[in-house]
Amino acid sequence: MKNLHPSMKQYAVNRRNFLIGAAAFSGLAMTGQLPSQTQTGAPSFSTDPFTLGVASGDPLPNGVVLWTRLAPDPLNGGGMPPNPFVVRWEVASDDQMRKVVRHGWAYARPEFGHSVHVEVHGLKPARWYWYRFSVGSAVSPIGRTRTAPAFNDRVDQLAFAFASCQHYEQGYYTAYKHMAEEQLDLIVHLGDYIYEGGPTAGRTRIHNSPEIMSLEDYRNRFALYKSDPDLQRAHALFPWVVTWDDHEVENNYANNIPENNVPPETFLERRARAYQAYYEHMPLRHTSLPQGPDLLLYRRLRFGDLAEFNVLDTRQYRTNQPCGDGTKPICDEVFNPEATMLGDEQESWLFRNLDKSKARWNVLAQQVMMGKYDSATGPGQTISMDQWNAYPAALYRLLNFLNERKPSNPIVITGDIHSSWVHDLKTNFDDPNSPVVGTEFVGTSISSGGDGADTNATVQRQLPENPNIKFHNARRGYVLCNLTRQQWQTDYRIVAAVTRPDEPISTRASFVVENGAPGAIRTA
Repeated sequence: MKNLHPSMKQYAVNRRNFLIGAAAFSGLAMTGQLPSQTQTGAPSFSTDPFTLGVASGDPLPNGVVLWTRLAPDPLNGGGMPPNPFVVRWEVASDDQMRKVVRHGWAYARPEFGHSVHVEVHGLKPARWYWYRFSVGSAVSPIGRTRTAPAFNDRVDQLAFAFASCQHYEQGYYTAYKHMAEEQLDLIVHLGDYIYEGGPTAGRTRIHNSPEIMSLEDYRNRFALYKSDPDLQRAHALFPWVVTWDDHEVENNYANNIPENNVPPETFLERRARAYQAYYEHMPLRHTSLPQGPDLLLYRRLRFGDLAEFNVLDTRQYRTNQPCGDGTKPICDEVFNPEATMLGDEQESWLFRNLDKSKARWNVLAQQVMMGKYDSATGPGQTISMDQWNAYPAALYRLLNFLNERKPSNPIVITGDIHSSWVHDLKTNFDDPNSPVVGTEFVGTSISSGGDGADTNATVQRQLPENPNIKFHNARRGYVLCNLTRQQWQTDYRIVAAVTRPDEPISTRASFVVENGAPGAIRTA
């Protein structure tokens, strides 16, 4: 219970009792005889209830999470009656759904927006599967997913893409259209899946309400974003691994501290609504079932002996941004030794995982930039107070751990900043002779910030004072990563514009990290 505001502790429950009750509320997969429809909703729909598509996530060697939500009127609360419905699910080994290997049923309950989270087990490792849902005579689109390799298997290759920051108003999701054409094992989303603000006239697309506050507001905003066909297709083709950043709740919040001056208790009520809506719309396991304003999101995923992902949460447990937030010269508050980005429990969990990992590549999937960027020219330093460098006690605990314990090939993947960066991670960014202990690949946004640009004159002028930075670009797109036993390759894939639909994709830059040699080498 460390790093939790007292207002949150009332929501803590015994983990055993929580897990026992989870199946009753979360849509957990069940088999056996279907319950009587007289005890649930009569399955009759005048319009398609699967308007938000299907998704899968968090693959294991023997299973995966399958997701959908019944929403015949998605932008107006979903349009479902206030009673539970029985949803059938099937998993097949062929894309025509003729060879069904697992099937069952789950409840879509009004308490969770009629969302369904099915945890399928009994599948074979490292295999493609296809799945669908049905309720009454309505049948969902067919989705495709892939299980992870067995934990101890030798794995020679893994391909994934990562993305973040998909502001609906500021551009089309063309990047997802191209991502769907890649040969991937999974997609990792690093946060800002939605944005909470109201509509702004003159933008490419328009938000569907003023700033979101209520649970229905958050549900409608997720539904708006999930109505995008390119996003739906990317969800339907690959399993996703997700984590959030700030805009899923409110810009730059920190733990129980909001952006604006409202009491922590009031903000936590809003956070509880936002967290519930996030769970309702993501392919997450019942272990992430929200408990009031608390939702356990950090977790570990393994892909044989090749890669291990530590998925982090840098919002829920952090201390407040120092110096009043924003981008400012460093103040004394930055050096608070008690400041934390992850909270004590998550940080200890991460260090334990890294210390015992036997994977060739150890991935930290997280939100805000870790590599140093001093935006001041000349003496003095100006930094973003929302990033790791404003929390040096926490940052250098992590970097020194990497230096001393030497987990194999640590790679940090990051979102948030709406631009692409490559950093050498050093135990002391101010000492050019300090050792490089890892590499950070920062991905640009899907659409946030509009079209962007290849160069930024201010950043280019400051790069000589930031020698750890290997690359910067501010076009929109995603990052493609191909891992082998000897090499990690990163390709920065960018679209020419997001304010116009169907723009082409290109590779702006490519980097490799060689096994056992931290630091990125540019190859294109």
